[in-house]
Amino acid sequence: MNDESPKVQELKELWQGQKTEGVRMSVAEVQASAGKFQRRIQGRNAREYVASVVMVAFFGFEFWRAGDLLVRIGFALMIAGICFLAWQLHARASWSPLPGDVGLSSYVEYKRRELERQRDALNSVWRWYLGPLIPGMAMLLVAFFRANPGHLKHPSFIVVPEAIFFAAISFGIARLNSNAARKLQKEIDELDEGTR
Repeated sequence: MNDESPKVQELKELWQGQKTEGVRMSVAEVQASAGKFQRRIQGRNAREYVASVVMVAFFGFEFWRAGDLLVRIGFALMIAGICFLAWQLHARASWSPLPGDVGLSSYVEYKRRELERQRDALNSVWRWYLGPLIPGMAMLLVAFFRANPGHLKHPSFIVVPEAIFFAAISFGIARLNSNAARKLQKEIDELDEGTR
């Protein structure tokens, strides 16, 4: 038997039936999440910078060893492309420092802005990361094809697989970055949902 009056029962049902806001993130949670993501981005960028230095050293050494002008131009273009992509990585995808003591909305806005920057950088890798390497690689392929010492009847048997390999690696990198950008968009959506 129900001892509640119809009015109390109606208020109880109204209260239980109302929509909830969902889980809200605290300032500490947003700070911790932003700090973790910042360390991940800094680690990725550090690896890219180290790889860039190694590649510049390798292509620089090959530049000085090469006797053919086209090969030297190809190596010089590769070095220029690597330097450009490292600069673009710093400009487009470095993480801004975390703000000091501010409220939740400021942290959420900050983290969202940084996630968007990373997403946009990942979505545009053909323009600033892969694209700058294409002229150097194309020049090297032409130079290698032309510089055949005569022991190969068909130098394209060597050059074409190299071109296919470079294209496959480039498309693979672009796909990985596109997948990472989608994950970042999902994080942005979750951040928006968690702070409503």
